[in-house]
Amino acid sequence: SIIQAMIDKLETLVPESTYHIYNRANGFDRLFLTDKNYLYFLEKYKQFISPMADTFCYCLMPNHFHFLLRIKPENELRNFFDTKTTLSATLRGYRTLEGSAQQKALSLLISQQFSHLMNGYTQGLNKILNRKGSLFMHPYKRKKVSDTSYLTNLVKYIHLNPVEVGMVLNPEDWAHSSYSALLKQENKLINANEVISWFDSLENFKSFHAIP
Repeated sequence: SIIQAMIDKLETLVPESTYHIYNRANGFDRLFLTDKNYLYFLEKYKQFISPMADTFCYCLMPNHFHFLLRIKPENELRNFFDTKTTLSATLRGYRTLEGSAQQKALSLLISQQFSHLMNGYTQGLNKILNRKGSLFMHPYKRKKVSDTSYLTNLVKYIHLNPVEVGMVLNPEDWAHSSYSALLKQENKLINANEVISWFDSLENFKSFHAIP
């Protein structure tokens, strides 16, 4: 069947698991040209990803992006997808599957939300710039994160991206990451309390990000 063929090709994203999600622009293209582009991408992210994942940190760079997130529990995912009227007739039948096939179909729906994010952003940017074709590399990259030490170092790696490439001197100087939002703990997109708890305190979080 069509749905089984799609499942067989699936790179699984599992409920209640944490992932580093990242992608870059094709060739020498840029993903973001203006501040409005960055804001538009985050709005698309809130539309497609926030309903099904808790976000811990991110960094948007001119030609690539990073997100650290955790997929929500299965019951919340089912509730979310059951309200979507845009699912293809094929995927609306995911509930009729059983066992591992149903789990993989659900994971396919999760993965498609990331495709919707990048396709939706591309269509918007193409319209503004009067360009055609794809913008992002395909498929997007994902890496499961389970080790606590790796988790905290990944937060630092993501936030220090603009520092490492010489765009700013300090992470708080880059407007398009979650670093400042985590310090202020006022950004509704980010689960700031949980992130800071990984470092035991806000001061430790700041120290961990100190530039050598």
